[in-house]
Amino acid sequence: MHKTIRPKEIIRLRQRRLAAVTLTLLLTGAAALGYGWYTTKDWAATDDAFVTGHLITLKAQTEGTIVEILAENTQQVHQGQVLVRLDGVRAQLDLDQARAELGETVRRIEKLSAGIETLRRRIEARQAALDQVRHDLQRYLSALRDGAASEQQVQNAKDKIRELEAAIKEAEAEKAGVEAEVQGVGVDRHPSVEKAKSKLRRAVLEFRRRNIVAPISGVVAKRRAQIGDMVKPGAPLLVIVPLDDLWVEANFLENQLAPIRPGQSAEIRIDAYGDERIYHGRVQGINPGTGSSFALLPTDNATGNFIHIAERVPVRIGLDAEELRKNPLQPGLSTLTRVKISETGAPLLASSTQTTGEAYRTPIYEHELDDADQMIENIVSLNRFGK
Repeated sequence: MHKTIRPKEIIRLRQRRLAAVTLTLLLTGAAALGYGWYTTKDWAATDDAFVTGHLITLKAQTEGTIVEILAENTQQVHQGQVLVRLDGVRAQLDLDQARAELGETVRRIEKLSAGIETLRRRIEARQAALDQVRHDLQRYLSALRDGAASEQQVQNAKDKIRELEAAIKEAEAEKAGVEAEVQGVGVDRHPSVEKAKSKLRRAVLEFRRRNIVAPISGVVAKRRAQIGDMVKPGAPLLVIVPLDDLWVEANFLENQLAPIRPGQSAEIRIDAYGDERIYHGRVQGINPGTGSSFALLPTDNATGNFIHIAERVPVRIGLDAEELRKNPLQPGLSTLTRVKISETGAPLLASSTQTTGEAYRTPIYEHELDDADQMIENIVSLNRFGK
């Protein structure tokens, strides 16, 4: 026996199924929206965020021709390691010249010092001659009354006295000039010698800086140095990236910024790894201006063509050092970063950024002149009279 199918019942059945499906979709959508809101209500997120770090450009410090390259891109280098060598011919010539000039200056000052004693003895000799002529003049004057001396002898004696007096004054002036130049300070501290010492130190520095060393440990990138290149001071040679000191710069919209505070925790997903790895960090500080404020060509909103665009403010987020050691990152990687704004955090203008790492100081340039003073002492000693 066949069941009779009525069109009205079919329509009602379809309507019930459609209502059930619609209700299910609405409930599912509402649940998804509710779950999404619940899981994100305590977070501020942005995908305009990138891993960044120190990009230390190694530059030539002296002039020369590159003769050896000891580091290549992707290689790990250590602080103090020689990375590029320049030829030392010009630096050696300048160093030899500075040595010679220092020795010559010491000898000149020593000669001037000895000249003071020579001038003193010359003055004494002329003074003795002057005393003798004065005595002769007295005898000539006494003898002139008796007719035993002539007027010519008297006049010659007077002329000789004036000549000797002028010669004595000339020698005394010369002696005073030499004394003004050399006395009051030892040869080692004479201004001319100090000037020559400074030139020698500079030559030593130039000679040593032909070996260009790494100021910090890191990975080499963007090598520009090539064998045979003639470089001048300031020419960029390569970049060193310390991968153990990285952070995230997250650019949040201005309408997201109000609840963000230094000290709040953050989660960072790297695009290169997707959801495979989650890095944890903490807000270190908020930049004191939007990105457009520091642009090369800042916007001018007073022109009359104003269009409101939500600005972005860079927020610095420090990465967990242990996670970074286990899973290294590279500057420039894109990230999805979110900050837990439900945490209280520190005041808005606070900053936990530290400058205690190796990227903020290097000791490799502190001892470049350690041997220069000993070299100077030897040169001064060898060129002093009687040494």
